[in-house]
Amino acid sequence: MMHALICTDKPGHLEVRKANREAHLAHLRGDSRVVQAGPFVNLAGEMAGSLIIFDTDDRSHVEAFAAADPYAQAGLFEDVRIEAWNRVINA
Repeated sequence: MMHALICTDKPGHLEVRKANREAHLAHLRGDSRVVQAGPFVNLAGEMAGSLIIFDTDDRSHVEAFAAADPYAQAGLFEDVRIEAWNRVINA
């Protein structure tokens, strides 16, 4: 089982995202359970959210990652969801 961390940025917070991007990327790179990650892009082509896939059955690990994410600490997100995910293609 895997987990997906799905985050939606607050409207008008692109500069917050840009200002914290390098710290966020370092946070991603520091977690060996992260297997895929990238931003959602809105119709204007701007980053507007995040999708991070974790190879772990441990939801509490994803919760701790999300709480410590520099983006979250900077108040970037309007909504954060954690979903258990069962990969069926390329499993």
